[in-house]
Amino acid sequence: MWRGAPYPLGATWDGQGVNFALFSEQGTGVELCLFDAPHQADQTQLISLTEQTNQVWHCYLPDARPGQLYGYRVHGPYQPQQGLRFNPAKLVLDAYARAITGPVRWDDTVYGYTTGSAGEDLTRDDRNSGGAMPKCVVIDPAFDWQGDRAPKIPWNQTVIYECHVKGMTIKHPGVPENVRGTYLGLCTKPIIEHLRALGVTSVELLPIHHSVSARRLVGSGLTNYWGYDSIGFFAPDARFALEDQVAEFKQMVRTFHAAGLEVILDVVYNHTPEGDHLGPTLAFKGIDNRAYYHLVPDDPRQYVDFTGTGNSLNMGHPNTLQLVMDSLRYWVMDMHVDGFRFDLAPALARELYEVDRLSAFFDVIHQDPVLSQVKLIAEPWDVGPGGYQVGKFPVGWAEWNGKYRDTVRRFWRGEGDQVADLASRLSGSADIYQWTQRSAYASINFVTAHDGFTLQDLVSYEQKHNEANGENNKDGSSDNLSRNWGVEGATSDPAILEARYRAMRNFLATLALSQGVPMLSHGDELARTQRGNNNAYCQDNEVSWVDWNLDERKQGLLDFARRVFAIRAANPVLRRRTFFRGQIVDHPGLKDLTWLRPDGAEMAEADWKTAAAPALGMLINGDATDETDDKGEPIKGDTMLLLVNASEAQIDFALPNDGGWSALIDTSREPLQPTNRYPLSGNSLVLLRLTP
Repeated sequence: MWRGAPYPLGATWDGQGVNFALFSEQGTGVELCLFDAPHQADQTQLISLTEQTNQVWHCYLPDARPGQLYGYRVHGPYQPQQGLRFNPAKLVLDAYARAITGPVRWDDTVYGYTTGSAGEDLTRDDRNSGGAMPKCVVIDPAFDWQGDRAPKIPWNQTVIYECHVKGMTIKHPGVPENVRGTYLGLCTKPIIEHLRALGVTSVELLPIHHSVSARRLVGSGLTNYWGYDSIGFFAPDARFALEDQVAEFKQMVRTFHAAGLEVILDVVYNHTPEGDHLGPTLAFKGIDNRAYYHLVPDDPRQYVDFTGTGNSLNMGHPNTLQLVMDSLRYWVMDMHVDGFRFDLAPALARELYEVDRLSAFFDVIHQDPVLSQVKLIAEPWDVGPGGYQVGKFPVGWAEWNGKYRDTVRRFWRGEGDQVADLASRLSGSADIYQWTQRSAYASINFVTAHDGFTLQDLVSYEQKHNEANGENNKDGSSDNLSRNWGVEGATSDPAILEARYRAMRNFLATLALSQGVPMLSHGDELARTQRGNNNAYCQDNEVSWVDWNLDERKQGLLDFARRVFAIRAANPVLRRRTFFRGQIVDHPGLKDLTWLRPDGAEMAEADWKTAAAPALGMLINGDATDETDDKGEPIKGDTMLLLVNASEAQIDFALPNDGGWSALIDTSREPLQPTNRYPLSGNSLVLLRLTP
C-alpha cells in the first residue's frame, strides 16, 4: 500500500495501479475491503487506511487492477441521537463507485441496529453484512468512442421520448433475444428506426443509476422496476447489462449519437434507498450520516423527508453538493450523455427547508462550463412545504409543465371552462415562464409520463386499478382527470373504441402542435396499456412492458403520430424559439397569433369567460414573424389554423381569408377540403394550412 491521493474520489485506475479515496468527515477510521466474489461475506484482504487529507481517507494499491471487487467499513461512534450511525460490521458501498455487482440480498444483517429491539435503532448490531451486500467494481475507463460527437439538438427542434431500458425492448420481436431488456438491446436497429420514424430527437431514460429494490417489494415477489431508488450515482445499473455495464452503456450512447439521437438521464439525487432511522445501512448512512442527509435539527436521530421516501440528501453540505456535481460531470464527460431530468428537483434547492431559487445547487450548475451547456430539466415539485414550483426555476432550466398536462386533460374530457387556459398552453405557457426571461422551450409539454395512466388508460379508466402493487389500491393518485368513454376498462364495443382512439389522436396532435418541447411516454403511440395501474413502479412484467403486436387500430394510431410530428418538424411556426408577441414591431397591426371564435371573429376579452362551447381557433400567421435563423435571415413559414372542439356536437367553424385552406389533420375522419367553413366534429382537432 502506498500513500495515494485524496482526489479524485472513488477507485481510479491509472494504468499501473488503483487509487482509493473516500470522504468521511466524522469517521474515526476507514478499512478498505477487497473481495474475490460478489456475495463473499468475509473480505479476502482488509486494509486500514492511515492517510487522511481534508476529511478524505485514501491509499494507492500498485497491484490492484480493473475488475477488483471492494467495499468499505467505516469506524466511528454509533450515537443515533446525535445523528452518528457508524458501524464497521456493515460493509458499505463507495459513494463514488463506477460499477456495482448487483442487488442487495435482504436479511437483518444490513441494518446497523438490532431489528426488533426495544430501543428500535439505538442498539448497534455487530453482525457482518458482507454476504448480503453487492460489491463495488474497479473499472477500466478506456473506450473507443470512434469520434463520437454530441448531436446538440436545439431546444425548439427537440422531441423527447421517455422510456425504460428493459420495457422498450423485452418484447420486441426484431431485437435479438440475447440483448432484449439491455442497453445493447435499446440501441438496436429496430428501436432506432422506430424512434426516428416517430420524429424523436432525444431519448430520456428512466433511472439507470444503480438502484435497490426495497425489502418489502422483494418479499412480495415485486421489484423497483422504475429504479427511483438510486444508491450508485456513478454506476450504470447492472440490471440492464450482459457483462460490462459501463462499456455497454457507452456503446449505447455512441450508437444513439451516430443516429442523431440524444440521451437524457432521469436522475434521482433527492433521496436514497437507506430510508429513515429504521432503514438499512448500505452506503451514505454508514459513511457519514450527518454529512449526506437532512436531519431534524432538534432531533438528529430523525430524518427530514421532502421526498416521501424517508430521507432527503443534504444539498447544504459542501461534500454532498460535490458528490452530485461530480456525478453529473462524470455522466457528461466520461459517459457522453446530453442532459438530465431531475426527479423532485425542489428537494435539491432546499438548503434548509424553503425552496430557494438561488440555492448553491443552481448557482454551481449555472457557472459550470460543462453542465450549463447540456439540457437541464426539472420535475418542479416535491412533497415538502411549498413544493409545487412550476415556473419558478432559473434561466437555463426547462420544466415538466404539470399545468399543461392538467389543462389538456381537462379540456379534452369536456370541461368547458378550460378554453383560456388551453390557449396559454397551446402558445407556450408564457404566463408561466416569460417572467423568468425564459422562452417557450422552458415548457416540457406532456400529457402522460411513467407516473400515472398511459395514454390508452387515460381514455379507458376513470379509477386507478393498482391492486397488483400489494398496497390495497391505496398507492398512486386518485385524481387522474381521465374519461373512459362509456365503460371502465377493456371493451370490444366499436363505438367506444372509436371514441377512445379519437381521444388519443386528439392528445397526440395537441402535444405535437403546441409551442414548447413535446415529451412522449414510451408506447403511447402504440396504445400501450397498464390495465388501469397508474403507479406501475414495481411491475417488471407485461403490465409495464411495451407490446409491439399491433392490430389495425394501433397501427393507425402509430401512423397518425408519425404524421403529426412530421408536420411539426417541417413547419417552424409550430416550434418557435420565442413567445408570440401579439403584434410584430416592424408591422403595426400585423399579428403573429390570433384567437378565433367558431363564427370566425377574433376572441374578445369577454369571450374568454363566456365561451359557449369548449372550442377555439388558433391562427398562426407564417408571414408575421420576427424570428431569424442562425445567419440572421427571417424565418418564414406557412400560415396555420388549429381548430379544437371538445364538445359533443359538430361546429361549423368559419374560416378566415375567404377560403384557400387545405386540411392536414382531422382526428375524426380523413381531412376534408374546406370552402369558407369547416365541419368540425365533436371531440376533434383539425389543422389547416393556408395555400397560396
